[in-house]
Amino acid sequence: MPESPKNDDLEPDEGPSKSARKRHMHSLQAMGEALVALNEKQLAQMPIDDDRLLSAIRECRQMRSKNARKRHVQFIGKLMRSIDPAPVEQALQTLHTSRQQDAAGFHQLEQLRADILAAGPAGIELAINHFPDADRQHVRQLVLQHQREIDNHKPPAASRKLFRYLKDLQESQGAAD
Repeated sequence: MPESPKNDDLEPDEGPSKSARKRHMHSLQAMGEALVALNEKQLAQMPIDDDRLLSAIRECRQMRSKNARKRHVQFIGKLMRSIDPAPVEQALQTLHTSRQQDAAGFHQLEQLRADILAAGPAGIELAINHFPDADRQHVRQLVLQHQREIDNHKPPAASRKLFRYLKDLQESQGAAD
């Protein structure tokens, strides 16, 4: 009996494997969980046109039962299969990047305040060098008040006031740029 020719080359491509499809579905569920974690203002910035998906996200926020929430996140993942996830993913990435930049700026400002307070009266020059618009007298008063609070074992109110003042200066400097 003659051998039949092998048709391996002639079979159509079946598309992604089952594992690849599962990975894609899990990534959509993870994106859905990230959407549930957003507040209403952030959610409004997401490019989602599907009203059912938005409704499901809002419903999931209300759920307290772990199992019900898990099922609902799976449902959100299913709904996300009907939309193009790329714009949503890009918007989430942009939001995450801006949060990281805000946190980095906050930590830099905290470090500047710590350096100013650690240097004592010489720290006034640090503030002036970093923020030329800073009121030298106000910074000096806050530094001296902080030293008095440390000496008298009082809460660090001047340290907080200095941080707020530096943050205001940073925001006004950012608005001027």
